[in-house]
Amino acid sequence: MNAMPDAMTDDAAARLQVFDWADVADDLDAQGFAMLEALLSPRECLDLASLYADEAIFRSRVVMGRHGFGRGEYQYFAYPLPDTVASLRGAIYPRLVPVANRWNAAMGIDVRYPDSHAAFLARCHGAGQRRPTPLLLQYGAGDYNCLHQDLYGEHVFPLQVAILLSEPGRDFSGGEFVLTEQRPRMQSRADVVPLRQGDAVVFAVHQRPVRGTRGSYRVNLRHGVSRLRSGHRHTLGIIFHDAT
Repeated sequence: MNAMPDAMTDDAAARLQVFDWADVADDLDAQGFAMLEALLSPRECLDLASLYADEAIFRSRVVMGRHGFGRGEYQYFAYPLPDTVASLRGAIYPRLVPVANRWNAAMGIDVRYPDSHAAFLARCHGAGQRRPTPLLLQYGAGDYNCLHQDLYGEHVFPLQVAILLSEPGRDFSGGEFVLTEQRPRMQSRADVVPLRQGDAVVFAVHQRPVRGTRGSYRVNLRHGVSRLRSGHRHTLGIIFHDAT
């Protein structure tokens, strides 16, 4: 099974037009993350979560406890990606390119990103980063994901997306999406992002610029999931760079 029979495959770009991307950029600048509420319908969320059982469409499975990553597990999709995942990845990327390029300029990083995701993937693949990185994550009671960063090679797009496929309070309790930010010579700051089923959060993969009295400086971000108290939780992760 390499595709999902749902309308999202045809209207990803149109659906993204309902969001105010200037506001998204402002939120990313101010706090390192921004929400896209109700990006997917409950039916679309259930269809995506159901893919977890289809081993044929994944390239690898990771049990977090074996590697000290936390508890729970996730699977990386193989190419070709399911149509919904591929269309979301390709449609969201160009919306974020202006922020990514502006952030790199502010941080004194020379890398600039092309307008299309296909062009960026060609850059990744030319450098040997050919393994797809979109993934499905699955958690049960007592599971959690340690704070981390999704860095898979030389070429890293500085923003990524997570979409919650389960409904808090109905399907699970606990399991909040958490971001921490470490500024120079300051204690870490944590944000808990209040996601509902179908909501997406766009967030910094690694670093973002913050304006100070002497210009912009870099802050370091990590993300994770707090311990589930009960139930089951599925998440779709969309990372725009491929892995070595």
